[in-house]
Amino acid sequence: MNQHTLRTTLCRDPQHFARLRTEWNALHRRCAAATPFQAHAWLSSWWHSYGDRGQLRAVLVRRGDRLVAAAPLMLVHRPMPLLVPVGLGISDYFDVLVDDEETADALRALRHGLERAAPHAVIDLREVRPGAAAEELYESWPGARDRFQDSTCMELPASPIDELTRRMANSRAQRVRAKLRKIDALGIESRTVAAHEVPGAVGHLLRLHELQWRGRGVNVEHLRPRFAAHLVRAAGPMVRDGDAAITEFRLGGEVVAAKLTVHSGGLTGGYLYGADPVLREKKVDVTAMLLRHDAHLAAGSGSGVLSLLRGAETYKDHWRPQPVVNSRLLLARSALRPLLRLRAAQVASRERAVRTLVERLPASREWHARWQSRQADASAR
Repeated sequence: MNQHTLRTTLCRDPQHFARLRTEWNALHRRCAAATPFQAHAWLSSWWHSYGDRGQLRAVLVRRGDRLVAAAPLMLVHRPMPLLVPVGLGISDYFDVLVDDEETADALRALRHGLERAAPHAVIDLREVRPGAAAEELYESWPGARDRFQDSTCMELPASPIDELTRRMANSRAQRVRAKLRKIDALGIESRTVAAHEVPGAVGHLLRLHELQWRGRGVNVEHLRPRFAAHLVRAAGPMVRDGDAAITEFRLGGEVVAAKLTVHSGGLTGGYLYGADPVLREKKVDVTAMLLRHDAHLAAGSGSGVLSLLRGAETYKDHWRPQPVVNSRLLLARSALRPLLRLRAAQVASRERAVRTLVERLPASREWHARWQSRQADASAR
């Protein structure tokens, strides 16, 4: 085959997808816009826990033997035929992967592949971060399309904690520094776990997460065995590859907090944490403790962004983050324009209902922010 020819294929076999690990991760590293949620370990593990037989539709573009673009999608049939992201629900960002050295040609081939993969379906891409390769795909799409706002994510510069506190008012910055000194005085120590320790560390994290939220509306998905299995499968390879870190915080030899942080080339994000209520009793500012650690990881990794991920909860405002709104992109062949309009109407109606609730019940703003950041329904609503 001519090495200059682009070839597009459709992967529908989960076992075949599992074997793509090496070339998928190589492409992931050649796509500057990619987030940690496009790492192969995350997607493959998600499929084991949440995927249904016959749904996988991963569009692959190769130049010779080199993978230059990929779109990890799946076909669902409710409320209509839709191609939606693999990772839906528990992933904070979605994107397609496009080799930075192949952008124009690879995007064109990927677009043609998606048109063939969705002859009777609307493509519904959730949680697309600004600057994502999927945005370029949307802008060049020749058929029907529409765009909506999705979740809000809060972002800080990837800087050490001392620089982040300078963003605050002096009085608040002084309080944060005092809280961090108290943490140090208590003797809380942090340790990043090795890949072979991930199963036990995930167990600690989820146990503490349940304790932390007990009686306060925990996301029930985080308590389910399938979620725990997903984190163990995904985090092991991601820790080994440098795409994630699990940190345990110990007091008197006991694990009192744990945090899963994910990395990509340009972004570090705190995904999930758990903290023993004993820390509240000791007046420990858990948010400050964990953010200091994530800021250290982000600054050391060369990331440009420290993301607080989905949700605009008020406690995040203390750090003066930049709100960044994800997009929801709808795409379809021109012949399916009526179907896309129907899907757009469904999305718009749901958005209006949520907006009305927030406007009429101001207290629901916090609820809505938490709901955005914790929703774990793997269906395409």
